[in-house]
Amino acid sequence: MDEKKFGLSMKNSIIIGVAFVWFTTHFGGGFASGAQIYSYYLRFGVWALIMPVLAMGYNAFYFSYALYFAKKHQLYDYRSYNNHFYGKYSKVFSNLFELLYLVIMLLPPAVAFATGGATMTELTGWPYMLCTLIIGVFIFIIAIYGTNVVRKTASVLSVLIIVGLFVVYIPNIIAQWSQITSNINASAMTTLNSEFFGDALYSAFLYGTFQLANIAVFVQHAEAFDSPKDSIKSNILGWIINSLMMFMTVVGLFSIMNDPNISSNSVPVLSMTKQGVGSTLFTPMIAILIILGAISTAVNMVAAMTKRVQSAIEDPDITREAAKKGKPTRISIIVTIIICILDFGVAQFGLIPLVGKGYSFIAYLAIPIITIPYIVHMIVTNFDRKNPPRVIEETTE
Repeated sequence: MDEKKFGLSMKNSIIIGVAFVWFTTHFGGGFASGAQIYSYYLRFGVWALIMPVLAMGYNAFYFSYALYFAKKHQLYDYRSYNNHFYGKYSKVFSNLFELLYLVIMLLPPAVAFATGGATMTELTGWPYMLCTLIIGVFIFIIAIYGTNVVRKTASVLSVLIIVGLFVVYIPNIIAQWSQITSNINASAMTTLNSEFFGDALYSAFLYGTFQLANIAVFVQHAEAFDSPKDSIKSNILGWIINSLMMFMTVVGLFSIMNDPNISSNSVPVLSMTKQGVGSTLFTPMIAILIILGAISTAVNMVAAMTKRVQSAIEDPDITREAAKKGKPTRISIIVTIIICILDFGVAQFGLIPLVGKGYSFIAYLAIPIITIPYIVHMIVTNFDRKNPPRVIEETTE
């Protein structure tokens, strides 16, 4: 009985854990700052209250199918997964996915630079370029020497940010409830029509679509499932978690909906805390958490890209020897510097354009690479029921 309970407990913990992997991947500096929520949802008024739920449902549908496929066929690295998923078309679509992956590894770190820089500027009044440079130096140093530490503390930082958001939002929502409801009612008067609905739905579609590129990150976690059907349970839970957090953020930001500068505000959350309750405590607290989250996100992506380039141009023996000593190689330092300079340069476009235009660009790339091919795959294979599980050949010594 105890073994059964333990097994059930482990199974549930894995299902819950993978759901939180989705949330922590989705939840970055752009989300924490409120910039993403405004750009893709809040500017469409009252529809912002339901569109995040639809976008996350769209994601849950695709992620469930991807992880189901990965577990059924035991494909846990994205290259092998893509080669098998796209089948005879893999030479085209797997390489297109590589292009999408490279964009993903460049743009979100630039958004992290911009988020950290914009937040520091809002907090200190220092020039934006100087603040992004400071953030970039921190990211470079940690990416070179401290990636293992960052990986170990990434989940802790995510939890801190989540708790911090609850601590900030809940009191502000309660204290400003009359203002929030007033703004929602006023918004409904002007946006509760088919034109705004169409625009809001399309924006939610773009938001959900650029998130689909995270399939490359998620397939490895399917290995922990007991069965392919666990992917469905995990992603339903992930849908609920992500939707609730986005809904809370939308409701909170409705308190500053009538702010004439909200559309150009890179960090709306800070504006909310400054005019809300406990501003002396909450404003610097949430700013620090946003900056830490941005740095953590950027470090992992910069380090991953460095490793990818390093493996292609550096002697593996040199890489392994340096790893044993815990020191970076000359190639890794040069590559990391180049990536950080590129991200710093892209960050100068500003957080709002990067979140609005940059992420939409990723969405447009993902439509022909993921959105449409997956629908075709579902139809042709009857949701993969026509395909037997992949046969894995065992090698003998």
